[in-house]
Amino acid sequence: MRIPSPVSLLREPRYRTLREIAWFTAVTLLIHFGYRYWSAGLDFRPVAGFMAVLQETLTDLVFRQSSWINAHILGLQMEVTGRTMTFPNTSWILVNASCAGDKQILQFMILLLVSRGSWKNKGWFIPLGMLILHGTNVLRIVLLSIVSVNMPQYWHLAHNTVLRGMFYVVILILWIIWTERISPAKTQLTN
Repeated sequence: MRIPSPVSLLREPRYRTLREIAWFTAVTLLIHFGYRYWSAGLDFRPVAGFMAVLQETLTDLVFRQSSWINAHILGLQMEVTGRTMTFPNTSWILVNASCAGDKQILQFMILLLVSRGSWKNKGWFIPLGMLILHGTNVLRIVLLSIVSVNMPQYWHLAHNTVLRGMFYVVILILWIIWTERISPAKTQLTN
């Protein structure tokens, strides 16, 4: 009796979901650590100017949209100075370049670009996903504002763990929608 190799076992159709999860995880980790090295080690070379403008634009949008929601929808009392929202209980939120969401948007974009599927579908799904991730980022700042006002002792937990993880949950959901509903081919991993 011949024992099958691990590689041949993984090629079986019943392990498709496992292969796709491994693919998602590998690409996401590669992009995550690659981005960290590119930003800290290489200062975004060779597109440093573009990245500076992108981060500035996204940071400004996230700040303006989240502070508008805080003031006009949630009715939170706050003082706005620059890109800082200060609440009556003296807690505050500074929205800076690390809050821009560009890394997560780039992760999603690259993940979809290297995944299987038609370029026609990628042409509309990638921009839609980018908008959803931007909205997720605005929601993240709004939720951090609520935590700052009502439970400031949990701000670090919310900021560093729960709401940061929310990005990756949304990216995973978008990717599942892509692989299960939009991408027609089920047999290959890349385009």
